[in-house]
Amino acid sequence: MSTSVFALPVSLALHLLTSAAPASPSPATAPVKPPPASAVKGLTAAQLDAAGRLVGPALTEGHSYARLAELTDGVGPRLSGSESAEAAVQWALRSFKADGVKAWKEPVKVPHWVRGEEHGEIVTSERTRGLPLSLMALGGSAPTPPEGLTAEVVEVGSLEDLAALGDQVKGRIVFFNHDMSEAADYGRFAGMRSRGPALAAKQGAVAALVRSLATASLRSPHTGATRFDEGGARLPAAAVSVEDALTLHRMLQGGPVKVRLVLGCSELPDADSSNVVAEVRGREKPDEVVLLGAHLDSWDVGTGAHDDGAGVVMVMEAARLIAKLPQAPRRTVRVVLFMNEENGLRGGRAYAEAHAKELPKHVAAVEMDAGGGPPLGVSLHAGPGGEALLRPWLAPLDGLGAGRFMVGHATGADLSPMEPAHVPFVGVRVDSSRYFDVHHSMADTLDKVDPRDLSRSTAAVAWMAYALAEAPALLARPTGPESDNPPPKK
Repeated sequence: MSTSVFALPVSLALHLLTSAAPASPSPATAPVKPPPASAVKGLTAAQLDAAGRLVGPALTEGHSYARLAELTDGVGPRLSGSESAEAAVQWALRSFKADGVKAWKEPVKVPHWVRGEEHGEIVTSERTRGLPLSLMALGGSAPTPPEGLTAEVVEVGSLEDLAALGDQVKGRIVFFNHDMSEAADYGRFAGMRSRGPALAAKQGAVAALVRSLATASLRSPHTGATRFDEGGARLPAAAVSVEDALTLHRMLQGGPVKVRLVLGCSELPDADSSNVVAEVRGREKPDEVVLLGAHLDSWDVGTGAHDDGAGVVMVMEAARLIAKLPQAPRRTVRVVLFMNEENGLRGGRAYAEAHAKELPKHVAAVEMDAGGGPPLGVSLHAGPGGEALLRPWLAPLDGLGAGRFMVGHATGADLSPMEPAHVPFVGVRVDSSRYFDVHHSMADTLDKVDPRDLSRSTAAVAWMAYALAEAPALLARPTGPESDNPPPKK
């Protein structure tokens, strides 16, 4: 987009920029419409000019998608502790430098788990000649013996079902089955993967299989973290594809089933790694910080395009565009690319600890970690009066389809260690209804991200970051946690 557009009258510039589309729009996506003239009341000419300078380039330049291609195709999968995770840190530092945004590393000690060999099969019996299983070790899984292990399978549909079986699971492989079919089901069943194997180990099981937490499958397993208590019992644990989970379920209806499992996982000593921090310093109140977060690590399968490459490039692009404004916002906009969200949350904890004295001056925090879908709206976790304070600032989001407040969570896993400091959280909500089609799988690659959707959410993030940093008044701080049921750790 030529900079000459910014010489136009403010209202016309905003109209053109909010109605523009990237060079290669998706035909399935509705065109972006400009907000009605009445919607921009309450913002000054200077603020509308900033909206044009942020929203327009985010929509038209294609910078966020090009940068996502660099991260996914260039760096690739980046599980914490790996060489590619360090390559991602260096990539981020170079990218911020190219954008003219000050950036630095902050140290984090992270787990270093390595996947290794993995395969399994339903053992031949009177009812079957044997069937291979499409599976993937869960992050944190223990290895099997080199020759593998074979045991009878017992199926459970919940952690309560497991507990009810008591010592009946001793010497068996516990199969955690569920019926996830939509994104909203993730929170209901994620505990089977994250806590189920450890509980099965305590009851004497020899291994665990978990139906993939997925909303689509072409016999594709979806991995994820499982957690064992330090010094506690551990066992081999793997996710099986939805199709194989259904096969196991059917076969178990007819009698005993045995599975042979081979996992070559290894847990290496903790590795040195880093969060990447960058900021655009505020012009009036630089000690007041609006934080934009996303996690730089990914699983070691796929290339982490939706999870969380999309979030990474959204917050990086927000900083780049804000840094180019003729005048910086009142407050500092700080970007944090957290390391180790996927299998430890060490980066989020390290940041909260290192910046504990600053957290009372963190006036808002936004985490982008729900994929690269189009924006839907804004959610808040703040004290009284939050919606009234931000409502005038939503007008430039109308043309993006996101100019409304939404009920629901505004936080994310990497922000959760900041909750005790009562930092206000603001959620730029995106459509994640198809997120779990590819989440934590080999299919989480660049081609699954629509450039137009990504550009629209990038525009929304850039504008909300500016709004939070520029608004004359501050959000009131919340007095308690977001809810008794926060979003599940991934």
